[in-house]
Formats: sequence, structure tokens, C-alpha cells
Amino acid sequence: MTNETTNQQVEGSIGRVRGALSAEVVKATAEKHGVCVRPFTMEVGDTETGEIRYVPVPCGSTVESVCLPCARKAKALRQAQCREGWHLTEEPVIARETPSETQTELLTFRADLAAQYREMVAVGDEAEAEELRAEVASVDEELRASGMTGRLPALDVPEKRPVKRSTRRRQDAPNLPRRKVSSATVGREYAGKFRPSMFVTLTCDTYGPVRSDGSPVNPTTYDYRRAARDAVHFSALVDRWWQNLRRVVGWDVQYFATVEPQRRAAPHLHTALRGSISHEVIRMVTEATYHQVWWPNHDEIVYTDREPLWDMNSRSFVDPDTRAPLPSWDEAVEAVEEPAHVVTFGRQVHSKGILGGTEESGRHIGYLTKYLTKSTGEVVDADTSAQRDHHDRLHAELSVTPCSPRCAVWLLYGINPKGANGKTVPGHCKGRAHRRTTLGLPGRRVLVSRKWSGKTVADHKADRKGFVLDALAAVGITKEQPEPDRFVWRKVGPGDTHCPPREHLVMRAISERITWRAEYDRALLAAQGPPGERPETSATPLAA
Repeated sequence: MTNETTNQQVEGSIGRVRGALSAEVVKATAEKHGVCVRPFTMEVGDTETGEIRYVPVPCGSTVESVCLPCARKAKALRQAQCREGWHLTEEPVIARETPSETQTELLTFRADLAAQYREMVAVGDEAEAEELRAEVASVDEELRASGMTGRLPALDVPEKRPVKRSTRRRQDAPNLPRRKVSSATVGREYAGKFRPSMFVTLTCDTYGPVRSDGSPVNPTTYDYRRAARDAVHFSALVDRWWQNLRRVVGWDVQYFATVEPQRRAAPHLHTALRGSISHEVIRMVTEATYHQVWWPNHDEIVYTDREPLWDMNSRSFVDPDTRAPLPSWDEAVEAVEEPAHVVTFGRQVHSKGILGGTEESGRHIGYLTKYLTKSTGEVVDADTSAQRDHHDRLHAELSVTPCSPRCAVWLLYGINPKGANGKTVPGHCKGRAHRRTTLGLPGRRVLVSRKWSGKTVADHKADRKGFVLDALAAVGITKEQPEPDRFVWRKVGPGDTHCPPREHLVMRAISERITWRAEYDRALLAAQGPPGERPETSATPLAA
């Protein structure tokens, strides 16, 4: 064998190693045509014909690194929602649907399960009670899927009424004027044609000087405890800010907001407000807004080298040495005389008036939704060793900061959290606040008021679909819309031998998407009319 032949064989093997994998090619093609790259498979049965099909259902991820097409679609829906509600000139109309027969049957079934659950709790059958609780949770999911909104009654009836706290304002907080809030949500019109709205940015308070990368100048004096608690209770502070703003201006201010981390990993809020509000009022409300956390004191950890133990007889955690039951959450809260923490905003407040339909309005909508396609861990990623050390110290503080009354971290402070059972591990909570990738940031990245556009995200998605169907129908392309009750959907489990591979389903979806796109392009061309009749869209007139 000659050296030339050997070289050719080596080059050929290297080329095969460096060549793109077929799975990567399928993924790139799906992303190019806007098809979900990781759909889950559903078995669809037609009750009239008896036909069974396997349909790829988009994963619906909002993170680009997970599924680029689904994340971009979700972002486009949020942008449409923000644009449609920001500069409304008429009050949105929200029409509630009447309860369906399916919803009433499910709620009746839930009532029976709740009665059985209370019987099992009364006799002390913990295993059966947990099974009933799980079954009630599945019924609640079905009710949500049927379109029901609102809060359902809790399974556990509280033994005591919650302790009422004084509503008197703190002496160190400025007073706010208070007006009766009207039902109006549309902003005021100026000069008969201008109806501006607002774009506001709010930040947390300072915890110590930081460098340009967000890391503390002196980590030993940086207040990590306050930073962790402010992050955990930031969403409650934001809710209080909107309540105060509405009471001051006297009308039901609507908002579309996103929560993002700053370089120092502290959360801050970007919000679009409908209507015009003076900058002085926004600054005054921000300065006077605070949130008091009426929780038991959790400054000193009680159990460091040992942990509380679960006692089956008392159905609570007990001290490992004395076997005395730890105080319950209600007992601990009842003994609270001062708030464990007070959250306030920082001094940096940015507010700006925005007119609808302008380039500036579109630019700020893009700014609001800039990070919606990234996971929280990607946004707060550390690039320098100082940032990583800063994130490690903040995470260490968050790991011992309770995030809710049900948080298992309360056991480290000698308190039985709400809902504690034998499966609860002291100090280990699965809440987002304790994760290294989130650093205490709220789980909901988008906050939208109920009367923002008068529609849900599903309604906006249906509007986009309806627009496309109308455009196709205008050129004679009619898509059949069979009755939903005609089909039975079932999620395909692992190991189903009849289910085709995911790559086959993705390739079929790509082919369908190309066909749909061609039909839609044809509809757009037909709507524009013949070349001589199309409107002039060029900024520079064509030469004669």
C-alpha cells in the first residue's frame, strides 16, 4: 500500500469524524423552518373513523438553549401581548365563560375526595391521606386545563385564624396620599390626540460598593443576608408598589413587567404602565413603599451539627435530645412581635413617558422581552472568579434563608414548617430561591395585570392563528377545523413499539411547515394585488 493511498484513507476517516451528525442536521433544519426540535408524542384517536395517528406536540419551552423555535414563538406572543395592551384607548372587556358540565363534575369529585382526606387525617392514616392529596392535585390540574381560573379551597382547614397585624405605616416611611381607586384602566388623553404611557425601572437597595462586574469591593462587609432576603421577598414588594401606585393616582393602573438580574445578581424590575403618571409621583411611591415580613426570627441557626427528628406519634418534628416537639408554624407566628425583615427599593428609579405607535415604543418592548428566551442561570452566569465567589457566598446565604412558610429550612431554626411530614428533610427545600442557578430570583419572569389587554396568552395565540386562517381563506385555501370532542388524546409512554421515532415526526413536521409557509406566502402575494396596483413602500421613488 502506497503512502498516497494511506493518506487518502486517513483524510477520509478524519472527514467522517468531523462531519455533522444526522441528528444535528435534523435539528438545524427544524430550527430553520421554525419547527420544535424536541416535541413529545401524542396518540390521537378519531372516534368517528377509528383512525389512530401519532402527532408531535411542541414542547413549549421558553428557553432558546432548550428549543429555539418554541422560545422565539413564546417571545413573539409576549411581545404581541405587551404591544396590544400598552396604549389602549378603550377599556378592555373581559367576558367570563359559564361553568361547563365537565367542570361541575370535576368539582363534585374533588369535594368527595376532600371529605375522604379529612376523614383519613382524623383517624391518623397518613399514607392514605397522602394518596388522596395527590389525587386531588390531579383533579385540580384537570380543572385548570378545562379553563377554570381562581383559587380552590385548601384541603387542610386552618385550626386558628391568622394573626392580624397593624396596618399603621412605619414611622420611618413617608406618608402617601390615598384615593378611592376607580375601575378605569385607560390613561388620560392630552391635546385631543396624545395618550402617553410609562416605562419604569425599579431596583433593590444597595448592600455595599460593587465593581463594574457586580462583585463586591469588600466581600466581608457586603450585606449578603439582606441581599438574600430582599431577593426572596422581592415579588411581594413589587405587589405592594402596584397597590400603592393605584391608591395614589386613583385609577386601576395596568402593567406588563419582567424581572431580570443585575450584574450584582440582585433582581430589578422593568415595567410598562398604561397611562401617564408624573415622575415625581412614581419616585414618591417608590420611596414610601415597603414590605414587612411577619415571620419568626431566623437570624441564628439552632441546629448546626444535628437535625430535628420526625416523630410518628405527634406527627411533627422533635428535638433530637429532649424529644420535645418543635413549635408549629402558627404558634411561632403568633409569638412574633416585630417583623423579621423589611424590604425596600433602592434610590435608583428610572421613569419615562412613551407614545404608542412610535419607534421608541417598539424599542422598549424589545428591551422588556430581551432576556425572556434565556434561563435565569444563563442570565446570571459568572465570567470572572470574583463574580463566581460572589455568587457562591450569596447562594450560601440563600440556602439558609426560608423561602415560604412550607420551607424545610425552618427546621434548622427549630420551627415546624407548614405541611411537614416524614418525607421532609431538614434544611433541604426544592424551591427556586435556594438553587445556585437562580440566586433567589422569582420563578415568574413575566408579570401581567388582569386587565392589561383583556386576553390571556392563549387568546393572543388564537388571534394569530385566526389571522392566518382568514388570510388563507381569502385566496380560497380553507383549513378543516373538526370538532375537538371528536378526538381522544393520549400521551405516548416510553417503550411504545407503535410510536415512530422522534426524528421521523420532526421531518414530517418540517414538510408540513414548508407547505403551510408556501400557502401563506401565496395569500400575502394575493393580498398585495398585481405589481402595478401595489402600494409604493420604497423610501426612494423608482426612476421612470
